[in-house]
Amino acid sequence: MRFGMRCIGLAALLCSISASADWRADVDPAVLSGQGEFSFWGFHLYTAQLWVPKLPFDASRPFALHLTYHRHISRERLVSSGMDEMRRIMGDAWREDQGARWKQAMERAFADVAAGDSITGVYLPGVGARFYRDSTLTTDVADTAFAQAFFSIWLGAGTRAPQLRAALINMHKED
Repeated sequence: MRFGMRCIGLAALLCSISASADWRADVDPAVLSGQGEFSFWGFHLYTAQLWVPKLPFDASRPFALHLTYHRHISRERLVSSGMDEMRRIMGDAWREDQGARWKQAMERAFADVAAGDSITGVYLPGVGARFYRDSTLTTDVADTAFAQAFFSIWLGAGTRAPQLRAALINMHKED
C-alpha cells in the first residue's frame, strides 16, 4: 500500500514539474536575439521576440518566437491568417491535404487572445514545433515541414514583415 501511494505521489510530482515547465526549457539557455512590433493598417497587433540558445540566430538550432498581443484576436483569425501566409510563402509547393492537417494543428495550438496574452512557438529541428499559451503547453506538432512553413511567416525570406524579421534575427552579429 505504501509503495502504491509513493508511486502516485511521485507521478503527481512529475506531472506538476512538467506542467510548470515553460517554453524556456526548450531553448535553454534562452537568450534574446531580437524583438520588434507588428502593426497592420495602423493597428498595433503584437510584440515579437526571438529567443535562441546561443547568439547569433541559427535556424538549425531550437528557437522560440514569443508573441505578446496588444488586442483581441480570435482563434479563427489567427489560424486563417497563418494558413493564408503559409500558402502564400509555399506557392506551388502547397498541398491541400497537408494544409488540412496543419490547420488542425494550429486549431489545437491557438485560442482567442486578448491584450497581454502571449503565444510562444518553439522550433525543434528534426522534430517539429511546440506551442505554449502564456506558459502552458497547448500542443506538440511532430511535423518538420509544418514547423518550417509556420516560422517562415516571420523568419523566412518571403515574409510580409521584412523589418520585423531583421529586428528579430539581426540584433546580434558575430564579430
